[in-house]
Amino acid sequence: MEMVRIVLMTVLVFFVIVSIHEWGHLYFAKRAGILVREFAIGFGPKLFSVKRGETRYTIRLIPAGGFVRMAGEDPELVEVQPGQTIAVRLNGDQVTRIYLDRLDERSNVTRGEVESIDLEKNLHVVLHVEGESERYEVHPQALMIAKGRETQIAPLDRQFGSKTVGQRALAIFAGPMMNFVLAFVLFGLYIQMGGIPIDPPDKVLIGEIIKGRPAADANLKVGDEIDTINGTKIHGNFNEMLDLISKSANEPMKWTIVRDGQTIELSITPLPDPDTGDGKVGIAPTYPMRSATAIETVTYASKAMKNMTINIFEALKMLVTGQFELDDLGGPVRTAEVTSQIARQGLTQLTSWAAILSLYLGIFNLLPIPALDGSRLVFLGVEALRGRPIDPNRESMVHFIGFAMLMLLMLAVTYNDILRLVKG
Repeated sequence: MEMVRIVLMTVLVFFVIVSIHEWGHLYFAKRAGILVREFAIGFGPKLFSVKRGETRYTIRLIPAGGFVRMAGEDPELVEVQPGQTIAVRLNGDQVTRIYLDRLDERSNVTRGEVESIDLEKNLHVVLHVEGESERYEVHPQALMIAKGRETQIAPLDRQFGSKTVGQRALAIFAGPMMNFVLAFVLFGLYIQMGGIPIDPPDKVLIGEIIKGRPAADANLKVGDEIDTINGTKIHGNFNEMLDLISKSANEPMKWTIVRDGQTIELSITPLPDPDTGDGKVGIAPTYPMRSATAIETVTYASKAMKNMTINIFEALKMLVTGQFELDDLGGPVRTAEVTSQIARQGLTQLTSWAAILSLYLGIFNLLPIPALDGSRLVFLGVEALRGRPIDPNRESMVHFIGFAMLMLLMLAVTYNDILRLVKG
């Protein structure tokens, strides 16, 4: 049952982080009037699909991200050519459905040969029906049906490329922005759940115990308060505690700890460190915590965002300068492995880790790497400077190549992660 809980919590972390990113794209695209065809979590074959309004929401097999497919970003409609025979269904005086195949099976339709058709600007179709030309207005949300698939037409004013540079940039930037917002909220929740250290501390607590070391053999437990060591009162003096332990390698020490209000006396013999010879007992101490005020929560969350952002950029700098090995990189498998390990530590630590992942995803997506949001923002910036867009075919090719390279890297690190798991 515990394993099921860990798996569910791990999946939930990924789902929330990716969903909030894609929701940012979705929300601001719709606010700009862009037709959003699909909101997807994952890549590859569909596992679940449901349509709500104009948008299809899907969960796909490969949990390596997600996407929002906006009208006009890629070729999406089967072109209808003059001379082609089609069938249309009318609602009043407007075409609501356009059928391109299996015409004999369609009922309550008008069938004819296309003389002219415009599904982007003027929204009309002219058919040659029984020897006469008939002009029909096309509804802006009309559906085109071919090979069993329904695709809503996208008038020019509903396409991504028809919007201002500012509107498009906001729809792209909104994904990473929502990750930053989520990270800040999660850091705030972590601080509210875990509290902040009492300053100055009035006691030292045991925060972690390493298995197989003297502290574990002496039956110390996480949460125990260290009262005295060899008769010396510790209070909140962490450095004095370390100094006493360091000078007592291989020498029995008398510890007094407080557990659940009761005083317990223990004997612990520190082992010498192989490198320095200093005594070690195998504990990681911590300080007592108190509840954070609203202002402290905002302050500490902001500091956490700042510090973690610096750490992420330091890691990315090492990646760019080549100061890493393949074993240092991790893909979805390693990330899931680490997430499951942190989930075992409890909801508080998992909340902090989810905040870090969300912040990382937002920063990574803003890098000017083809296929990422940062690269698309660069193209929009160039368009704003030169006053006209870059050739969409060239931009699509750049993003395609970038996506292919990212997938190759993902396969390499995933293969490496699997080998690491197999080898233990």
